[in-house]
Amino acid sequence: MSKQTITRCNFCGRAKSEVDMLIQGIDANICNFCATQAYQITTEQFDGQNSAGKSSKEGISFKYKPSDIKEYLDQYVIGQENAKKSLSVAVYNHYKRLNQKPQRTKNNSDEVEIEKSNIIMVGQTGTGKTLLAKTIAKLLNVPFTIVDATVLTEAGYVGEDVESLLTRLLQACDYNVELAEKGIVFIDEIDKIARKGDNPSITRDVSGEGVQQGLLKILEGSIVNVPPNGGRKHPEQRMISVNTKDILFICGGAFDGIEKKIAQRLNAEVVGFNSIRETGKIDKDNLLQYITPTDLKSFGLIPEIIGRLPVLTFLEPLDRQALRNILTEPKNAIIRQYLKLFKMDNVDLNFEPEVLDYIVDKAVEFKLGARGLRSICETIMLDVMYNIPSQNISSYTVTLELAKEKLANADFLRYAQS
Repeated sequence: MSKQTITRCNFCGRAKSEVDMLIQGIDANICNFCATQAYQITTEQFDGQNSAGKSSKEGISFKYKPSDIKEYLDQYVIGQENAKKSLSVAVYNHYKRLNQKPQRTKNNSDEVEIEKSNIIMVGQTGTGKTLLAKTIAKLLNVPFTIVDATVLTEAGYVGEDVESLLTRLLQACDYNVELAEKGIVFIDEIDKIARKGDNPSITRDVSGEGVQQGLLKILEGSIVNVPPNGGRKHPEQRMISVNTKDILFICGGAFDGIEKKIAQRLNAEVVGFNSIRETGKIDKDNLLQYITPTDLKSFGLIPEIIGRLPVLTFLEPLDRQALRNILTEPKNAIIRQYLKLFKMDNVDLNFEPEVLDYIVDKAVEFKLGARGLRSICETIMLDVMYNIPSQNISSYTVTLELAKEKLANADFLRYAQS
């Protein structure tokens, strides 16, 4: 009597009767348990490599040149040529810095180490600082996060510590420290942490200069202990060490009132008979183009943090033509969004050209910027969006009379004028 051969899994050794399924190959077998485990291992391995294009040992692949980055930004952001060029170059150089291979030479003095170029953008509210950051985030294959500086306070006080900036970055890459150390952080409302004043006080400036002091080591590059879940509610958690040497920081702020600082400096520079003719060349409607680090210091940023933000750029104020283009030209233009919303209800929406001009006039009148365009459009379109889905119609046209009527009956103008 011959001994019966038992078919087993070649990975775990289980018999066919001990598993739900046994897949038989030419010279080997695998059970359903081992197949599931192999799939999980393979998925985790490839997800870790693809989350940043390539593994960090090979560097991070990036096929875009500065002109390509700017061309992509042009599809979503109107104008702001100077800011888009500065941002494109800063991001491109960041990738080149990440891919820089250490040079091995006999003379160490010949080694050139590329330093990161943190950037600060200054512009009025509604000119597109945050939009630039969000748009470029779509193009990047490194972890990217946008954080707000208004919630930051000095360590030990109510609010968030500066390390929370890196917590958000860790969350963006699923707590992969190696990827986070090559990421980009956009700090919005950086002007809100300006020093409150030079006069001595018995109280600490915990949300102003104190935050700036805390940001110094992070911007420069150092190993920071980061609480993965935030430091306030989970004091018992283990800290994660993050090296910020290769993290690019982009800061943005409105710096409301800095034009006065610029004007004072320009007036001081043009004093004298030989300099009177220079005053006619100054564009008083766009003083931000003359901004220098000295103006940031006068506004309340400490010199140490200004030195760690070497690239200074500005966003031009939006004129009437720019606001008109913002309504219709970008890929995610406001009017295009309304057209798509109504198209989903099988309704063709149209706007009279006079309506768009009227919306722009109101935004310019009340100095609301690009954000004001959306507020005005929502006020005009509220009742239309409420009634049209219930009506059996195939097209609708927004007229100038309707726009004037909706704005006249709303509280929007009264709040805008206050």
